Amino acid sequence: MSTAPKPIALPVTAVTCLEDRAHIERAVELDLEAGIQRLRLGPVSALAVDRTLHAELTAAHPATVLDVRMVRGWTPRGPLPTTDDPALRHRVHSLEEERLALGQLRDRLRARLDLLGRLAADLLREIGEGAGSGQTEGPRWARELDRVDGAREAYGEQLRTAEARLTALAAELAQAQHALDVSDEQPAELVGHIELTVEAAAAGPARLRLSHLTPCALWRPAYRAVLDGDSLTLETDAMVWQRTGEDWSDVRLTLSTARSALATDPPRLGEDRLTLKERTAAERRTVDVEVREEEIGDLGPAPVLGLPGVDDGGEARVLNAPAPVSVPSDGRAHRVPLSAFTTAASSEYACSPEVSPLVTQVVRFDNLSGHALLAGPVDLVRGSGFSGRGTLDFTAPGTSVELAFGSRDDYRVVRHAEESRDTAGLTQRTVVTRTVRLYLSRFSAPGETTDQVVVLRERIPVSEVSAVEVRLRRDACSPAPDGLDAEGIARWDLTLPPGGRRTVTLVYELSASAKVAGL
Repeated sequence: MSTAPKPIALPVTAVTCLEDRAHIERAVELDLEAGIQRLRLGPVSALAVDRTLHAELTAAHPATVLDVRMVRGWTPRGPLPTTDDPALRHRVHSLEEERLALGQLRDRLRARLDLLGRLAADLLREIGEGAGSGQTEGPRWARELDRVDGAREAYGEQLRTAEARLTALAAELAQAQHALDVSDEQPAELVGHIELTVEAAAAGPARLRLSHLTPCALWRPAYRAVLDGDSLTLETDAMVWQRTGEDWSDVRLTLSTARSALATDPPRLGEDRLTLKERTAAERRTVDVEVREEEIGDLGPAPVLGLPGVDDGGEARVLNAPAPVSVPSDGRAHRVPLSAFTTAASSEYACSPEVSPLVTQVVRFDNLSGHALLAGPVDLVRGSGFSGRGTLDFTAPGTSVELAFGSRDDYRVVRHAEESRDTAGLTQRTVVTRTVRLYLSRFSAPGETTDQVVVLRERIPVSEVSAVEVRLRRDACSPAPDGLDAEGIARWDLTLPPGGRRTVTLVYELSASAKVAGL
């Protein structure tokens, strides 16, 4: 059983791009012969994972795959440069050709000078013999000598020019060859082929489907949000990188968040003993508390440094490209459109002075894409064009989405906080009073007449123990908050006319008993 010397092309037809690798599917029509035969398919990417190779045959007659394996080999570069070679290799090739041509010219010039030297010697011998026998042909002898000397000078000058050029060419070629040796990191290319052993009951056509995993491919979600008045258009794209060694041309692209690299073994369980002990007298007399800041929990994993993974909300998601795509193997980012929708959007100007003194335009809309929006960067576009880049968190289908479309330069917020501490005489309770004053200003352009509502948010502490009480003093607040949620976020809806100014005062008390320590 021999292998066909000419390999059969095995193109890529479908790709499932995972978080850090890709699942490649290939298909080809084969013309099988009766009996057992070995076929050579490819070339394919040499990065294909051998243990993931899987081949299936579909035919009208019985046909079975007996063995499938990957064979790799180094393919050296040819002696002549190709269009894919760098300009430096073409330069070396042209210098070598010029050196060969100059060497041949030098040999021809030396042969001609040697012939002219023998001709001059024969002419001088003829002159001597003629003068000895009494012949006087002075004009002819002079003419012949002048013609030979002129030719020897002309060819001698050409020989000196050729030798000087050869010397300079040798130095230039040595430098170019050294530069090529330094820059040429891969003198040969590693190419993979698939060797397939099949058995067919009868001769006839069959369809082969082969799949495998390959590294050096990944994808991340990206978005483009266009705000036009009260409507917003959100385009969902996929940024695809691949350096597998072969291009993906007109393939069906599927994007998945499945993490096949994670181990499937359950974690080891360690022993965790819980013990009880009696509290000391000092611990019974005091309650230790501390003030800490916690971020309000949200769905999805914590952010990480570097290129983040795909946040899929804990469930594997699959997205399909609506049309065949082509992704070259250049390691660069290629944008693949996935979906787009237009929906009504509500907008507000919001500010949280404790976090940032900027007033930001926040847009809210519903996710009508039909699939989950994975966490990723968003290009923000308004009526004036590209306005910046934001971040979109994981959003389930049909739920509300919030996007910040940048800050407004015509607003200014200044925050001042004061704190006073007092102790009641009878109860010995410690009362901490905190006063927060917010100064909001609007700088309007000439001719602007419309009022603008700014949503101002400020937080107050939330107590987790009964020994500490937090009370909002609405009588001292000016104006009173329009709302206070369970997380302690107070909200004011302030209407500012052009050039208007508002002052907001927030007062709250922290009351603790005498046995509380750490407040």
